[in-house]
Amino acid sequence: MVVLSDLPEGSSSSSSTHGYSSSARVHTPSTHGHNSSTHNHRYDVFLSFRGVDTRHSFTDHLHKALIDANISTFLDDEEIETGEDLKPELESAIKASRASIIILSKNYASSTWCLDELVLILEQRMTSNHIIVPIFYHVEPTHVRKQQSSFGDAMAKHKRTMEAEINADKRSQLAQKMNRWNKALTQVADLKGNDINGRLETEFIEEIVKDIHCRLHVHLRSVGPQLIGMNYHINFVTSWLKDGSSHTVDILTIYGIGGIGKTSLARHVYGLYSHEFHRSSYIEDITRKCGGKFNGLLDLQEKLCNDISKTSSIKVHDVSVYTTKIQNALALKRVFLFLDDINTLVQLDALLGSKGFHPGSKIIITTKDSWLTESCALFKTNIKPKHERHLLQGLGYSASLQLLSSHAFVCNQPKAGYEEVSDKLVKYCEGHPLALEVLGKSLHNRDVAYWEGCIEGLKKEISSPINNVLKMSFDTLPSKNNKDLFKYIACFLLE
Repeated sequence: MVVLSDLPEGSSSSSSTHGYSSSARVHTPSTHGHNSSTHNHRYDVFLSFRGVDTRHSFTDHLHKALIDANISTFLDDEEIETGEDLKPELESAIKASRASIIILSKNYASSTWCLDELVLILEQRMTSNHIIVPIFYHVEPTHVRKQQSSFGDAMAKHKRTMEAEINADKRSQLAQKMNRWNKALTQVADLKGNDINGRLETEFIEEIVKDIHCRLHVHLRSVGPQLIGMNYHINFVTSWLKDGSSHTVDILTIYGIGGIGKTSLARHVYGLYSHEFHRSSYIEDITRKCGGKFNGLLDLQEKLCNDISKTSSIKVHDVSVYTTKIQNALALKRVFLFLDDINTLVQLDALLGSKGFHPGSKIIITTKDSWLTESCALFKTNIKPKHERHLLQGLGYSASLQLLSSHAFVCNQPKAGYEEVSDKLVKYCEGHPLALEVLGKSLHNRDVAYWEGCIEGLKKEISSPINNVLKMSFDTLPSKNNKDLFKYIACFLLE
């Protein structure tokens, strides 16, 4: 199989020239991104399949699993007919994809469109490092290679169609096509493929998705504006997640003030790797959901229980009963949990319990108070989990300027004439991602005079969007000393 070559990813912009550097607690390996040619690709995967065989079964399940794993996938929504040239949109989709999964089912070769797809896919493999994953769906590879059984019957039918063609030019074109089809079937059967015979389809699909996910380096796509300057943190969390040396469950607590990027970071990593675990659950905005509704914690427990057990159950109305159900489910499977914005021990104890987890499980907790994690019931047992803390601080100056520019100018740097006002606002925000985002959006398409007015207004207008963001962060600081320091810094930046 051909694997895309790796190129070094651009260096992180989190280094500081104004002292706003992100924390750097451990050394992490360098990352790699896509081949430069992939920037022109619209899809990660093109699915080639015979509709009458698998459209409403295996292909549909595989397509959903790929989409759920954040793998952009092209699936033709029309039944393939024989006797016509390949649709232009299918040809374009193949060329716009980084890889193809070819589902070689019983009637695959009966479709001229499928065979034309196969020829083009193999051509892409030779010219553009296109990755091919053959799946032998209840067919023997040797039958594909030698055109035997249903593949032999289909090719014999195509041959009869060709011989019956009375137009000499068309007959010659069909003969050339058949020659390409025969060679393509032989070539694809010689590639390393995946045979589903004797396998559970769910487990088989999980393996296919995991293989594609890793080989396409999907987890190393360019990050969006909300993750600018977060390369170090993404690498750190990824490295922690991939470390399987511990025999007990691993817990990572990501902490920092509100709006600093904890949720965005954890959500990003969760989306990349949740499919690699037996079960996974994403519980976001816990503090708000628990505080805004009488049964908020019960609702979150129900969601977590359903995610990790995958079985229907009678709804209960007792936190302790749900905790027991969650504990029992967590002990059986290797899980990946994301618990976002925890602020009380009651929440942690209700969602994690105290019995422990299956080996290899991973839990990410985001909170403003890192003390909470090791104070929960789980850490009062004889076998304590392995725990790591990771602090998120403000972005570096370069990353801050890039983030502000991405929202204010829709580019990576200030427009000509806006350099000075951008510099002032970057200093004002002190590397706070949410503040930079809110301010950048509010100043989009505004002239320099408006920016200057905004800077003056920030010094006195307490109801402006940026002050609301900073006030939220101020209110979440854990101690009076920290709040005094925050006010001192804010006043200093406005001088």
